[in-house]
Amino acid sequence: MQHIESFNQQMQGFIMSNRIDYAKVSPAGYRAFGGVYVYLQNCGLPKEMIYLVYLRISQINGCAYCIDMHSRDLLKLGVPVDKLVLVPVWRDAGEIFSTRERAALAWAETVTRVAETGVPDGDYQAVAVEFSDKEIADLTYAIGLMNAFNRYGIAFRSEPAVAAKARNAA
Repeated sequence: MQHIESFNQQMQGFIMSNRIDYAKVSPAGYRAFGGVYVYLQNCGLPKEMIYLVYLRISQINGCAYCIDMHSRDLLKLGVPVDKLVLVPVWRDAGEIFSTRERAALAWAETVTRVAETGVPDGDYQAVAVEFSDKEIADLTYAIGLMNAFNRYGIAFRSEPAVAAKARNAA
């Protein structure tokens, strides 16, 4: 129950444009996504890794709201800014990202870009070296969830918290 409250608090920052507030008009669907989010918080994968994956997916999809939110999540977990700013170029960041983080980020990219990549066998084999079957399934749930949230955030123009704060200060 605490994780559902945490999820709801995290999502409270939504400031919507003139488009619909999907959480209000379809609360059961929103709660269903929240259930997956809560599951992932307790699935055994490190939260930092999950949030790195969420951030990378949001960067690929161009979801400003989610980039803002997950960057802040990572900072709250104590991830150094030096690591955070290198997420878009993680392949070139050397040992800043662990072997498992690199495998998770590669899997996130190939699954997010499924229409382009087709998720080749080599990509699956690479992630399978680092993760158990359950971990791969959970990681893929996280990837699917964030891709869905990105589509909601972009389609309904969810405003990043930092933009809302700046607008309200003006």
